[in-house]
Amino acid sequence: MTDALFQPGSNCWRIEQASRFSVIVDAADYFRAARDAILQAREQILLVGWDVDPRILLDPNENESESEAPNCLADFIPWLARRRPELRINLLIWNMGFLKMLTRGLSIFTLARWRLSRHVSIRFDSSHPIGATHHQKILVIDDSIALCGGIDITSDRWDTPAHLDDDPRRKRPDGKPYAPWHDTAGMIEGDAAASLGMLGRERWRRATRRQLPVPARNDGLWPEWVECAIRDRPVAIARTVPKQEGIDEIREIEQLYVDMIARAKHFIYADNQYFASRRIAEALAMRLTERDGPEVVIINPISADGWLQEAVMGSARAALFFALTHLDKFDRFQIYTPVTEGGMPIYVHSKLMIVDDRILRVGSSNMNNRSMGLDSECDIALTIVDDAVDPAIRNLREALMAEHLGTTTELVRDAFVRTGSLIGTVECLRGTGKTLVEFEPGQWSDATLAIGSSGMLDPESVDERWEPLSNRGLFRGFLRRGTRQLFDAVRERRRRRRERNRGRWRRKFRQIWHATRTRVD
Repeated sequence: MTDALFQPGSNCWRIEQASRFSVIVDAADYFRAARDAILQAREQILLVGWDVDPRILLDPNENESESEAPNCLADFIPWLARRRPELRINLLIWNMGFLKMLTRGLSIFTLARWRLSRHVSIRFDSSHPIGATHHQKILVIDDSIALCGGIDITSDRWDTPAHLDDDPRRKRPDGKPYAPWHDTAGMIEGDAAASLGMLGRERWRRATRRQLPVPARNDGLWPEWVECAIRDRPVAIARTVPKQEGIDEIREIEQLYVDMIARAKHFIYADNQYFASRRIAEALAMRLTERDGPEVVIINPISADGWLQEAVMGSARAALFFALTHLDKFDRFQIYTPVTEGGMPIYVHSKLMIVDDRILRVGSSNMNNRSMGLDSECDIALTIVDDAVDPAIRNLREALMAEHLGTTTELVRDAFVRTGSLIGTVECLRGTGKTLVEFEPGQWSDATLAIGSSGMLDPESVDERWEPLSNRGLFRGFLRRGTRQLFDAVRERRRRRRERNRGRWRRKFRQIWHATRTRVD
């Protein structure tokens, strides 16, 4: 039985059964799970990605003597091809990945070596509109197991939930360290995985004009160490496909966001790289004006990855943040950013949303305009019927909050039971060290705010790129553009609210606050 939330043709492509489902948190476990499953492959491996860096180590913890399989991806692929001559390995990467290879030392020669392997096919996909991106991140093995989320098998991704300040394993192939990185991906088994294989092979056909065969199913791929969170549950697959010649636009992902927000009764929790989507912000604004509407907690990075992304997405986030805060009369909206024990920002690249501990989605889509209609995306989602709380989804949400707050899932659960509030839970548990920090928009110039608000560099669709600026942008519906005076007033109001609410939460639940001094490593 499936919940009426999922409607094929509207907010999802199809609904298929998953015999097993889990969410992998952070790339250390993702890389390990992917390699372990790949080692059991018999017939077909299909990787559809935004980027691949052959120089990375799949497990920086591993010594060369510990495994027969090579640890470096550059050596792992040809080794696997030689070891399993019946196996076909297919990699489909966004075409900009080829240009990246040219800047990565000998990587271009590694690709040439891979292509010399008889059963390895590498293609760079340019079948997208000008200015668009192939952003799906899908790995399917024998149509039996699949990983779908925000994680690419590339550099600057590997990290653990501890997000240590000076982790020597967190370094680029050239030896330079990179900042802590948080990410998520769904892992599924069964018919839902086969459907992702179908989606990947269709992408392959469009990019190469060749059809990959459908592999025989192989049921022995799930790594034993990966705990199965949910069994035998329908999973919805949602897509964004941009309009092209001969291809109709598909906006299932956008509709699923809107429908999930409308369905929320108590809270919406989101881990996402961006917060810059007009449609999502408008859907949230409608709920925030309701007297008994849901709380909204969004976990974002402090800033976007790169100055141009920050100028576009960061300024759009600031404008939306002020607009929603102005509408938030009941103190139910907050954005937090995670930091390490030493105060270093943790980059949030995850694309995950949980509603009421009963609806879960995870995938490649950011909460920005491009992911709604310009870039290709893929998300997977599931729910539980009868408005019940799903223990597995609740456990995941508690684990994510505990990771961000540097505490335990038990304390997160206790604080939520006592407060009945996500914001109250965070305010009770956050402190010094590894924790969550309230997002505070910077002092953006009027010109930069105008760029972000216009959507000029973050269009909602292919056609909107050519629309006059007067007909586009973040503020053309329910939300209204703020003035500098409004922003200043909202800042002051937020400051007073913050002081009042923090004191209220901590006075009422001082026992929880003191308990947080027992923190996890």
